[in-house]
Amino acid sequence: MKTGFYSRLAWTGIKNNRKLYIPYILTCMGTVMMCYIVSFLSTSPTFAAIEGGKMVQSFLDMGFGIMKVFSLIFLFYTNSFLVRRRKKEFGLYNILGLGKWHLAKVMFLETVMTAGITIFGGLFFGILLSKFSELFMVKVLGGAAAYTFTIAFSSVKSTVFLFLGIFLLIFLNILCQVHRTDPIQLLHSEQSGEKPPKANWLIAAAGAVLLGAAYYLAVTISDPVTAISTFFLAVVMVILATYLLFIAGSVTLCRILQKNKRYYYKINHFVSVSSMAYRMKRNGAGLASICILCTMVLVMVSSTTCLYAGAENSLRSRYPRNINLSVQLNEQEFFDAASTEAAKSRIQTVLEENGAEAEGILDYRTAAFGAALQGNRVNLDQQELDSTMLTEDILQIFIVSVSDYNRLMGKKETLSPGEAIVYTTKDMNYEEEEIHIGDLETLRIAGHAEEFVDNSIDSMQIFPTMYLFVPNVEEIIAPLRELTWGSNHVPLVSLYWYYGFDLSCEEEIQIQIQDQISGEMDALKSSMDDDAYFQFVVEGVAKERADFYAIYAGLFFLGIFLGIVFVLAAVLIIYYKQVSEGYEDQSRFDIMQKIGMTKKEIQKSINSQILIVFFLPLITAGLHLGFAFPLIQKLLLIFGLTNTSLLIVTTVSCYLVFALFYMLVYRITSRSYYAIVSGTLSP
Repeated sequence: MKTGFYSRLAWTGIKNNRKLYIPYILTCMGTVMMCYIVSFLSTSPTFAAIEGGKMVQSFLDMGFGIMKVFSLIFLFYTNSFLVRRRKKEFGLYNILGLGKWHLAKVMFLETVMTAGITIFGGLFFGILLSKFSELFMVKVLGGAAAYTFTIAFSSVKSTVFLFLGIFLLIFLNILCQVHRTDPIQLLHSEQSGEKPPKANWLIAAAGAVLLGAAYYLAVTISDPVTAISTFFLAVVMVILATYLLFIAGSVTLCRILQKNKRYYYKINHFVSVSSMAYRMKRNGAGLASICILCTMVLVMVSSTTCLYAGAENSLRSRYPRNINLSVQLNEQEFFDAASTEAAKSRIQTVLEENGAEAEGILDYRTAAFGAALQGNRVNLDQQELDSTMLTEDILQIFIVSVSDYNRLMGKKETLSPGEAIVYTTKDMNYEEEEIHIGDLETLRIAGHAEEFVDNSIDSMQIFPTMYLFVPNVEEIIAPLRELTWGSNHVPLVSLYWYYGFDLSCEEEIQIQIQDQISGEMDALKSSMDDDAYFQFVVEGVAKERADFYAIYAGLFFLGIFLGIVFVLAAVLIIYYKQVSEGYEDQSRFDIMQKIGMTKKEIQKSINSQILIVFFLPLITAGLHLGFAFPLIQKLLLIFGLTNTSLLIVTTVSCYLVFALFYMLVYRITSRSYYAIVSGTLSP
């Protein structure tokens, strides 16, 4: 046979199955487009030149890796719908005289045509939209836009090779399926279906237990460190439990509904429940995939949107003032205060030279150390702490004089020796009447502070912080200064002086002031005696803003991009489920009409079935998201996001918007299902 015959046969196969191929090709083009754009931005020199751009590109590199893996899995999965619908056609070709070798040529040409259209179209739109994506990210990072249109040939090359490899694997998979099946089986594959599975109570119970355990982990984790180590375990457990429950649990549910005579023996429920029970094994896997994709979209989009929306609050939490000076001192410098007064004098000189005035001055000293809190006892034993590190017991303790607390907060608290006022961060509560600092000090809790000034060290820590406001810091820390850590005998307690202030001048001047202050602190340190200790860090909001926003903007951009890809995957799977099930149910509803069901009754049954099957993934995804919320909240603390109200509003809003989109997809795809089913129904 001539090659032109195979080409016409391949093109005719695509054209005659356009209801299946057009959505598949469009989605593949969208995936190619997204891959190219992510790769383009990760290598864009314009993007890299912007302050913070390289940090965003590191996130995009990671995103391109995720896209590679997802594209392979997603295209393999969706192609299985195409192959299943075409098996009857393959069997007919085989019976009419085309051998498996000839059929392989047809499938090869179909794959080449699909790959060519997909890759060319995806790259065309990817190149077209890549500049808009670059300009958008430049705008987000506050950089200067370059309007020169460029094509990243390295990104074109990597994208082409990626999808050529994927389509090659898909073609080999199709060959294996055709090779293992004889012509008669191919011809009758559409009618063969699956045997109605039995209700497997054991697997359903295992899925319920696994899901319950994952939910328990998510809601009981109380610290971000444990959340990091537990997150991926909980994700794997939820995925496995979702598949088990949708496959075995859904069949079990159908069997329970069948035993409920008041529900089951109604026309609209009888047909839908029976149909679902018959093929729920395959149905369940598809529904579980949709549910997992929906959950991934909701978690990614809600968390990254919340991070970006709360970036300014997180920035000011990390840097409480426009200029922040943190100085570590030795004991003499801490209590003598000569060096700190000299530092303030030099800072004032810098401000006067730049015509600026300090506002909202933050000035206090603190003794800080890390420990494990067990009940009302602060454990200082190093051997015990080594076995309890990275647990919810770990916290940072700051000891501050009550006079500094009163000055900063405008209070008039008085304390007797042995008393303390306590304040805790990150939702930690301390309700004990006393606190024992090892075996060295016992303090009676005289009250609880409602708030205290932000501390940059506390915002950087993923552990909670406890502030103890005491009448005499020197008395409390004197015995603690004898304790050391490790073989290097590092002192347990570190002594800090914090000094910060806001400025009303332009950011360029703030950066200039920060650099000058840093130079003055270097000069001050050089002028000190050899036995003096003055280790400092000068930080400013204006100078750190670009890199800070780069992290959040990169995560936001990546979350939106991956969210779009996962939504496309979910929509395509939903569409193919509706189409494939429509063809399967076509003959069944035709038979039901012949034995007496009216078209109106059949339509009610169809609506009942679609509503149950279609909205189950959305409801389950919402349930997953709700139980994952405490875990997500703890993970976002690592990025400095402490605004729980913002996270709640963002999560609920994302779910509602996604639900509206999901219902729109339902209306569109359900019409395809009903059009196929009603094609054989008489009026």
